[in-house]
Amino acid sequence: MTHTSSTKEIPAVGAIPKHIAIIMDGNGRWATKRFLPRVAGHVKGVEAVRGMVEACAKRGVSYLTLFAFSSENWRRPAEEVSLLMRLFVTALEKEVAKMHANNIRLKVVGDLTRFDAHLQKMIIAAEEKTANNQGLTVTICANYGGRWDIIQAMNRLQKDRLIAGQAEQEVTEEQLAAYLSMAYAPEPDLFIRTGGETRISNFLLWQLAYSEFYFTDTFWPDFDAEALDISIQSYQNRERRFGRTSAQVTEQTSTQESK
Repeated sequence: MTHTSSTKEIPAVGAIPKHIAIIMDGNGRWATKRFLPRVAGHVKGVEAVRGMVEACAKRGVSYLTLFAFSSENWRRPAEEVSLLMRLFVTALEKEVAKMHANNIRLKVVGDLTRFDAHLQKMIIAAEEKTANNQGLTVTICANYGGRWDIIQAMNRLQKDRLIAGQAEQEVTEEQLAAYLSMAYAPEPDLFIRTGGETRISNFLLWQLAYSEFYFTDTFWPDFDAEALDISIQSYQNRERRFGRTSAQVTEQTSTQESK
């Protein structure tokens, strides 16, 4: 399926974001604030993921993308990285069957080669099990980086072009976009970052070109359905111009409402 690029065409805009992307930040600080070990925050964060998946499905969101582990997170203490990997395995063991039963499709994107063989097999099995589900698509970005994504897309495209004898041709946006790790999904309508930070931290650099940004001080373990509704309300108050003037947006809206 081909999705509209927001820099090439004006995508359809609805009251409910079709695609929400979230940087789930603040697990460790949530725990520290409560005089708990950081592991407690990560465990609570997994519970928040479950609630967010349910909330998005109920609200008619089609795609939910969660930044679980960045390519830069390997810089964290080895003990914490090991814990995050164990939590990933546990979550796959516990949640995949539930997701499948609720018609949810699971995708995991990123450079998975750095994970151990057992985890890689679990990811493949989970994706295959849920591949034909038609409900909400949940994407977990693990060992993912936006720059890595663009580079790997370019390398794959060039490799295919060499094989086809087309290496000298110029690359178009549409051609490169087809090789990005999330080519199966439309660009996010709404990007959310919890935890009080106001940066995108190498997340979906290509795809966030025209997304609406929402930053909140709420730590991820506390970001619930009510907090999601507040972020969606903020989104609904935005004027999504995509390079146009306000007058043009108003005219288009009036035309659509009169039909």
